[in-house]
Amino acid sequence: MTDFDLPQHDTSGMRVAIVHYWLVGMRGGERVLERLLQLFPQADIYTHVYVPENVSAAIRARNVRTTFINRIPGAAKHYQKFLPLMPMALEELDLTGYDLVISSESGPAKGVIVAPLATHVCYCHSPMRYLWDHYAAYKSTAGRLTRLAMPFIFHRMRTWDTASAARVDRIAANSRFVAGRVRKSWGREADVVHPPVQVEEYGRSNEVSNRYLWLSQMTTYKRPDIALEAFNRMGVPALMVGDGEMYEQIARDAGPTVEVRRRLPFAELKQAYATSRALVFTPEEDFGMVPVEVNASGRPVIAFGRGGARDSLVDGETGLFFHEQSADCLIDALERFSGWEATFDPAAAIANAQRFRGEVFDARFMATVNKALAGNRL
Repeated sequence: MTDFDLPQHDTSGMRVAIVHYWLVGMRGGERVLERLLQLFPQADIYTHVYVPENVSAAIRARNVRTTFINRIPGAAKHYQKFLPLMPMALEELDLTGYDLVISSESGPAKGVIVAPLATHVCYCHSPMRYLWDHYAAYKSTAGRLTRLAMPFIFHRMRTWDTASAARVDRIAANSRFVAGRVRKSWGREADVVHPPVQVEEYGRSNEVSNRYLWLSQMTTYKRPDIALEAFNRMGVPALMVGDGEMYEQIARDAGPTVEVRRRLPFAELKQAYATSRALVFTPEEDFGMVPVEVNASGRPVIAFGRGGARDSLVDGETGLFFHEQSADCLIDALERFSGWEATFDPAAAIANAQRFRGEVFDARFMATVNKALAGNRL
């Protein structure tokens, strides 16, 4: 029996709550939330911090309730500073009236206490990186007082994070990479349910330029520095798009062949995808929607071969992997790409991107929900 052969539970009459870590902008997690709202049109939203003008109309149209974190002065901008209070804030939420609770986890969200007969499904974008695999990096860049406090606060938060994972009936992870991190951090197995990507928004262009594209947040772990070094050393045309604390440094150090932009309007973004020689993707991402969007535009991706890229790309078919986050290794990949690109088939890339359509997400996530509901009825 497959997951899709399980009894299908009618959720239309259920009271549903979706707990999302914070709503301060529109990134990949919020796009997943929008899809969950389509699946559960009756759902209420709970979150730590809510900035309505920064989210979509689809989210604003719902009943959004916040934890006490939202009432703390300055929380809308400095919400991550209140991380130690978030476990208490989640546990203070009264969810006793709900039959189904879905937590959207990247920051603290899954730690809510649900009614004894309610079902709790967690969609995990990532276990909290600052508690686990990125702890040393965050600590090294923190201020002196924060560095002194982190060992005490974060030790307690890791204990809570693992304990709260045990309350969840079933977990869905957005990639095999995240499923592995869930296993290591929380000691739980997870279904792999890739996030929905609006691949229908993108398409091929009849004209392709000789310019590479890099697009991400310009922050340390995204590694824009190695992309820029490779582009500068090779003297190849490139467009780098993204904002963050490294933007000024990247803009200052860019050579004459590299254009740096903070952001692009959506129409320009689609054109950049479809006309790029290739996307250069340097971070180790939990999943990463941008490579899928570029494949949907009929273009290849040169990606660091760890993390979610191993789920979303086919090495040697829809792109090429490099295996060390260094400019030298990326340069080697760009040189290999020059010999390989003549064999690239845009149709294969577009077909690959179809694996991540919203309808595929819907079916797989509802299979996870049905398994959780079936388990609670045993």
